[in-house]
Amino acid sequence: MSKIKIGISMGDMNGIGLEVILKTLERKEILNLCTPIIYSSSKVVAYHKNLVGFDDLQFQSIRGAEKPFIGRINVVNCWQEMANITLGDATAEGGKYAFESLKRAVQDLKKGLIDAIVTAPINKQAMQLSGFPYPGHTEFLSDELGDGKSLMLLVSEQMRMGLVTNHLPIEQVAKSISKELVMHKIILLNEALKMDFGLERPTIAVLGLNPHASDGGVLGTEEEAIIRPAVVECKKNGIMCVGPFAADGFFGNRQYQKFDGILAMYHDQGLIPFKTISFGEGVNFTAGLRGIRTSPDHGTAFDIAGKNEADPGSFRQALYLAIDISRNRAMFQEISHSKKDKREQPSEPSEEG
Repeated sequence: MSKIKIGISMGDMNGIGLEVILKTLERKEILNLCTPIIYSSSKVVAYHKNLVGFDDLQFQSIRGAEKPFIGRINVVNCWQEMANITLGDATAEGGKYAFESLKRAVQDLKKGLIDAIVTAPINKQAMQLSGFPYPGHTEFLSDELGDGKSLMLLVSEQMRMGLVTNHLPIEQVAKSISKELVMHKIILLNEALKMDFGLERPTIAVLGLNPHASDGGVLGTEEEAIIRPAVVECKKNGIMCVGPFAADGFFGNRQYQKFDGILAMYHDQGLIPFKTISFGEGVNFTAGLRGIRTSPDHGTAFDIAGKNEADPGSFRQALYLAIDISRNRAMFQEISHSKKDKREQPSEPSEEG
């Protein structure tokens, strides 16, 4: 089996993205597991390499991902001009080059030149200044690789947390949730747990929207009108899901330890307990796409950009997860094809006596 090729978008060059990328790739065992391909420019990568003091770290500049150097760190030059790096600032130029890096990585993923992408953090203000028309990575990738449909799934050793809504103002959350949307996210989570995490019969907990899961309708109607019917219908279709749970008690009583996956209704309902429990090792995985994408669960950290203080732990775990999911998905597809071939084989004719 050929070595897995992992594309890496650099994120915002004014943040900590390239610092955590280089600190991760500096580990020798990484090159035994995969062939890393950074989408950036050799000048920008060299600038950040000098900032972290990795004088002995070598990388290979390449024009494209068609023929990367195995056993080396590869850098695809996505542009030739000098980029103006202003560490710690949200700038249109920072957003522009972050988007160039991301677009090129996604193009190569679509072409099958790489097996997965790991995206370093972007800054939403910088991306908007550059004309990027999406709230974040997830929405862009959903359009490019998922027909507008995907699931934001946070992953750590402690839990796997999916979200029904992603980057929405809190006032828009309740009116955005429907039975069909909750069902769709449950189905995506169930499929991801099977295909990408190798779980044959995954169990899923679905959280309520309102305090105490509405206390029987006293504190809201969404649980009984939307969420519970979605859970019931998914159970009828063979998905092992339960809910809605009151979020505070669910985490306070550590019920999350009993389930393979959890579905939260909105961003902070899921991310606050996830980040609290995952100790900085969490990873963001976009499930439901035609390609594999992971990212660290932190931002650009402009306040420490260029200070060599960034912890690469989450990015390292994102890289490892991309490798694991690539293997799991390939194995799942192989098993699925094998089962299909067996079903399609004609049965042996019975012998007549």
